[in-house]
Amino acid sequence: MPPELAGHELVRAAWDGLDPAQCWDAHAHLVGIGDSGSGIVINPKMESLLNPVQYAQRLFFLNAGCAHDAPGRVDQSYIERMHNLIEGMRPGFKLLLLAFDCNVTEAGKISWERSGFYVPNGYAAQTARKHPQYFEWIASIHPYRRDALEQLEQAVRDGARAVKWLPAAMGIDPMSPRCDRFYEALSRHGLPLITHAGLERAVGGGDAQELGNPLRLRRALEHGVRVVAAHCASMGEDRDLDKGPNGPPENSFDLFARLMGERQWDGRLFGDISAMTQLNRAGPALARVIELTDWHPRLLNGSDYPLPGIMPLYSVGYMREQGFIEPAAVPVLRAIRGHNPLLFDFVMKRSLRWRGRRLSDSIFETRAFFDRERKANANRPVN
Repeated sequence: MPPELAGHELVRAAWDGLDPAQCWDAHAHLVGIGDSGSGIVINPKMESLLNPVQYAQRLFFLNAGCAHDAPGRVDQSYIERMHNLIEGMRPGFKLLLLAFDCNVTEAGKISWERSGFYVPNGYAAQTARKHPQYFEWIASIHPYRRDALEQLEQAVRDGARAVKWLPAAMGIDPMSPRCDRFYEALSRHGLPLITHAGLERAVGGGDAQELGNPLRLRRALEHGVRVVAAHCASMGEDRDLDKGPNGPPENSFDLFARLMGERQWDGRLFGDISAMTQLNRAGPALARVIELTDWHPRLLNGSDYPLPGIMPLYSVGYMREQGFIEPAAVPVLRAIRGHNPLLFDFVMKRSLRWRGRRLSDSIFETRAFFDRERKANANRPVN
């Protein structure tokens, strides 16, 4: 990145008040095709033009990570690209890399047909271990697996900072009793659960969108788990289960807001702001997240990398039109994005303004949240 851009006033202002060593990006995808012996598995549908949507999803992810044109070393190119981007941040900044588990049936068997892709915990742990100056890692373990508790114990030994679910794609019902033993183990270890909430469009495979209903997270909260609702459930509609199993549809974000307003979940329910500046999300939900400053201690920053590198998903011009950023910031943000989509995501979020308010510094200093030793004692079940 040109020095005049790297040292621009907007970039300097983005770091003001922050300790970069406390700034861990809590939502970054580890992507590849398995050509390094990583164990990554891609559903054949994602490699076939007969399935254009999933094929396009695969190309979007690899293109955004600058790994699409590296035959034979796609996995390694993706990691090298992340190195380059992190070096454009400040020393101490890290990405938390997400593993991604398979779709698993209620009988505990892997369904490869319904799995969009699989990124093993071992690969994520190994990548973080090899590059500790750049990465931490987050495990992904399906609670219906017959060896789910054993996998969780191994992830804890390997230094996982959290567990990530994508219920609609993985086929996980967060309010199922099948999850109870897993919740108990998460609570015992003080390991948070980051789970997608609201409508899911990024990953093919499962199609049970109702599993992303934020109200389904109460069961984990009741077991004492610290739960992070990814994207603050900022897209889609879900049934209002408080009015019965066939309750009327409500905005998913409003259901998340209802949970946030239930005082018993203070210190237990959180949200991450990953993807909330995307074109299809940057609206009333983003405005409310900025405006509700009492939520800010319960929010975590994440980029959803590599999505900031997918050009159609973000529009700086739209953000200006909606009043979230100043006109003078538009050309600077566009220039940053052309060089470093990770820095672009960070600087844009730090530049957001709504009715005189901004996202608090604490949202970006996420490291303490993932410190298991400090948080383990806070995870006691509700009496």
